[in-house]
Amino acid sequence: MKNHIIVNDLVKKIGDRTIVDQLSFSVSKGQVFGLLGSNGAGKTTTIECILGIKKFNSGQVEILGEAPGKNRKTLFQKIGVQLQASSYQNNIKVAELCEEIAVLYDHPKDYKELLETFHLSHYEKQPVEKLSGGEKQKLSIILALIPNPEIIFLDELTTGLDTEARREVWGILKKLKASGITIFLTTHYMEEAEALCDYLYLINRGKKVIEGTVAELIEQSGASTLEDAYLYHMEGVSYA
Repeated sequence: MKNHIIVNDLVKKIGDRTIVDQLSFSVSKGQVFGLLGSNGAGKTTTIECILGIKKFNSGQVEILGEAPGKNRKTLFQKIGVQLQASSYQNNIKVAELCEEIAVLYDHPKDYKELLETFHLSHYEKQPVEKLSGGEKQKLSIILALIPNPEIIFLDELTTGLDTEARREVWGILKKLKASGITIFLTTHYMEEAEALCDYLYLINRGKKVIEGTVAELIEQSGASTLEDAYLYHMEGVSYA
């Protein structure tokens, strides 16, 4: 199966501190890949290095066969991104923001259909700043899907969503996966990782802890759930 993302010996330092410490992994076409770790583990920095938002000190990164620092305009026609921190122009309305994003891409998805899918159609004329936290989070996912991407990066995508909305988003992501899109996500919700991810890569303080499928990580821990397996691998909490 073709790899959509390849990362080899990635290192990112800030001063004397190593934020990402020799991480290596690959993400196959159509796979849902979960990068898991506590706050400060280096997850967002890893994504930013993969996307070329931050320069890394050493290592190699390829997305769709390209280095992220080269041919960025062509490459990012195929990539959607939702990061934790988003800021928008003052008083910009939901539809205006979607239109601004759509004109940047050659073959964008119909944002009106996306708004309907995420039950935000009635907010088209609403200023983004007036949306609730959960509504803003769903909008950020919509913006990441507007490019009609081959790969989508979702950094803690359902933070701020209630249980019903979270399950709604999971269903949409499962349909995206079925369509062949590659999904790279981080999350603190183990139920979410278990429901969505084909493969998991756990990191702590920038270093790899363990990788494998959900079933493999649970089996190796002797636990019965992914949450308990996560605690076992990350903190040495035994449930055997």
